[in-house]
Amino acid sequence: METLPGRTPLLDRQRERAELDGLLGDVRSGRGRALVLRGEAGVGKSALLQHTVGQAADMRVVRAVGAESEMELAYASLHLLIAPLLDRIEKLPGPQRDALAVAFGLHEGTAPDRFMVGLAVLTLLAEAAEERALLCVIDDAQWLDQASAQVLAFVARRLLAEPVGLLFAARESGRPFHGLVDLNVRGLPEQDAQALLRSVVRFPLDDRIRDRILAETNGNPLALLELPRGLSPTQLAGGFGLVEAQGVPARVEEGFRQRLAALPAGTRSLMLVAAAEPTGDPVLIWRAAGRLGVPASAAEPAQADGLLEIGTWARFRHPLVRSAVYSAASWSERRAAHAALAEATDPVSDPDRRAWHRAHAALESDESVAGELERLAGRAQARGGVAAAAAFLRRATALTPDPARRGTRALAAAQAAFEAGAPDTALELLVSAEMSPLTELQSGRVVRLRAQIIFARNRGGEALRPLLEAAGRLARVDAGLAREAYVDAIGSAVFAGRLGEPGLLRTVAEAARAAPPGPAPERPVDALLDGLVTRFAEGYAEAAPRLKGVLRTFRRQAQRDPDDTMRWLWLTFPVAADMWDDETLHELATNAVQAARESGALHFLPHALTYRAAVHVYAGRFDAAATLIEECSALLTVTGHAYFGFASNLLLGWRGGDEAPAKFAADIEGARSRGEGRAIGGGHFVSALAYNGLGRYQDALSHAERACEHDDLGLTGFTLLELVEAAAYGNAPGRATTALRRLEERAIASGTDWALGVLARSKALLSGGEAADLLYREAIERLERCRVVVYLARTHLVYGEWLRRENRRLDAREHLRTAHEMLQGFGAHSFAERARRELLATGETARKRAAGTPDGLTPQEGQIARLARKGLSNPEIGGQLFLSPRTVEYHLRKVFTKLAITSRHQLAQALPDPGHDDA
Repeated sequence: METLPGRTPLLDRQRERAELDGLLGDVRSGRGRALVLRGEAGVGKSALLQHTVGQAADMRVVRAVGAESEMELAYASLHLLIAPLLDRIEKLPGPQRDALAVAFGLHEGTAPDRFMVGLAVLTLLAEAAEERALLCVIDDAQWLDQASAQVLAFVARRLLAEPVGLLFAARESGRPFHGLVDLNVRGLPEQDAQALLRSVVRFPLDDRIRDRILAETNGNPLALLELPRGLSPTQLAGGFGLVEAQGVPARVEEGFRQRLAALPAGTRSLMLVAAAEPTGDPVLIWRAAGRLGVPASAAEPAQADGLLEIGTWARFRHPLVRSAVYSAASWSERRAAHAALAEATDPVSDPDRRAWHRAHAALESDESVAGELERLAGRAQARGGVAAAAAFLRRATALTPDPARRGTRALAAAQAAFEAGAPDTALELLVSAEMSPLTELQSGRVVRLRAQIIFARNRGGEALRPLLEAAGRLARVDAGLAREAYVDAIGSAVFAGRLGEPGLLRTVAEAARAAPPGPAPERPVDALLDGLVTRFAEGYAEAAPRLKGVLRTFRRQAQRDPDDTMRWLWLTFPVAADMWDDETLHELATNAVQAARESGALHFLPHALTYRAAVHVYAGRFDAAATLIEECSALLTVTGHAYFGFASNLLLGWRGGDEAPAKFAADIEGARSRGEGRAIGGGHFVSALAYNGLGRYQDALSHAERACEHDDLGLTGFTLLELVEAAAYGNAPGRATTALRRLEERAIASGTDWALGVLARSKALLSGGEAADLLYREAIERLERCRVVVYLARTHLVYGEWLRRENRRLDAREHLRTAHEMLQGFGAHSFAERARRELLATGETARKRAAGTPDGLTPQEGQIARLARKGLSNPEIGGQLFLSPRTVEYHLRKVFTKLAITSRHQLAQALPDPGHDDA
């Protein structure tokens, strides 16, 4: 048995040791790895960490311990972890260096995105590991502050070709580390548990009592060590010292409290100060303890009992000791400890912690403390710690004596909590705000924020009425906010779709007509509101000129104010699709991805990637779309945001396959259960698309007609195209003609080549003779001028099919061959198979070609190769894709091998499509 000083015994643990030794071996060989040890308190995680550190003598080791009291201080644990590496911060690329410096309060600046900080940490760790392999050890990871946890999880998921290991120990699973490799640390086997119990109980135990102790501790080593302490042989022998009602950690903590009670008062005071100051800075702890009159000798009893060690830093035997010390103290004792720490903390170098201690020392409402917390919330926000800002403002609210000011702070805290991803906390704070005297403007903001929380949780129509109420209230006091609330309301109705009340969109649009004029000069969002009102109150044709102007405004705005463009992309992108405006779709999505990457706005980047992936699908660049969808999914795993299925379903619909319809059917039912009517329409659209590819025209017609039962913004026009094709091929000319009339109204009002091209194609499907031939040629000519080559390929397909039926075999082969080559090259397998069958019917055999990127490149390898072909350096590529330069280098080596080239200069010849850009 190996016992580590002051910690749980390690014992054998062969399974765990082997896994940890494997991690060290991978890191030594240059392969980055992350591992999460999971298990209850006292089960031996910390001992395993210590063992691993001991085995890593040839590596550089940096360590941090999560602290429950610092969970609301942004980047607190991350700063402790990488502080020894900050001498390399100047080697980071400028945006990364600035983000990390602002996050740690080293420089003033605008708030960095949390995951730009993550990229900086990844680069910093990779840089440090160039000299010697690096092991990062994080204990009590369940108590990391949110910002640190998300950044470290982000880094852990991107380790690949760096000699860096991340080793976490946590009590329970949590979202930030979801998906990382887990190693569950269980209790000791019975034989080992008996041996450990015998080592601390030196007298015979009745077999039944021994078995009861073993069963109730479940092999937990710390419990086996600590439960017998303080119990007499009689208590142990009879089992009277055991308390069945408590869990193992609670029993251990109670045992620690009993040991604390026997210590001198000065020692308990010193331990309380150390428990309240989790940085473990011994200078600060002694300075604060001195203010409480604690003598220097007070540490000796705690150290002799093995509960606390104060050396280069203060360290408790176990986190449960810290918890026991703090919970055993009275409220007045805790306040005194925090007050002493506040006095001892430097207000210049560490104002956040000083204010936090002052807040915990406050006995009652205190405006000076509340005001300081409010001011420092702004500092926390500027450092990117929205969660910390929310915590400061929430505490400031509780300490504010003036009711009106308390309401103002509660509203600000609620807004920060919402932005920090804590909707339940935000709702609680809104209740607090409503109990205070609010201005009419504040009341309107309360209602709007509550509605925004509802809408963020569920894209159905539940948020609609509160948004309309907020807009009505705000209209009397702030025209700009009122108009934004009306845009939100229309958006809510759009997403509620067919599941809303009949005529809902028109009703909301008519209500929005009452919005006051916006501020001068007119903002793009004001023009958007007017355009949407016209679209849903008067109709598509009436709104088209206005909405086309709105899109031109947002395209110009994208260069001047990318933040505002990103804010409204969730509506402007569907509007551009509704207008069949492929150039605006391309520009909005491209600029959004670029702006999000440059600013590190990873909270928004998944939205932008989704829309950019859709544009890639329309352009026939399925592998590029798949790469962005994969990147989006990885980011959503880190951030915990809701999954965006639009682009992945669109891609699957175009790729086809027998499994696609079943996937879409499940998505439709999921959307119905969530109240998201527009998603139901989207599910029927991609189902119709997939069934047309498979040649199952009756199924396609059924889904297309169900999709078109409601006018879904940005979807109905596309579905009408599928409906006409399905009805024309499914021998339902009357239904095809009805759909064509609806499509024609939209296409003429839109006037783009895309719209007029698909209109000509649809008319041709219902025509014959020379008229059909001319219409097909017109469709091809118009679509050749657009970015939407998938529709061009399908037009070649239906034209070739028509030509074959007209017995014009040579002409048919030309168009069918073009369609097959295009569709097979895209990866549109079902439509390509349609073209192959038609070619066979003309007497020609289609050549088969493997789909995918050249020479078996993965989507990510293809993306990196294309960026390298543009001349970007490894750090620049890494900055765009949130990878370390070393990982980029690793992927490029694989690209060179697969393409049989030796330098970046050869990529231009080895890769096709040099004209396409890869956002």
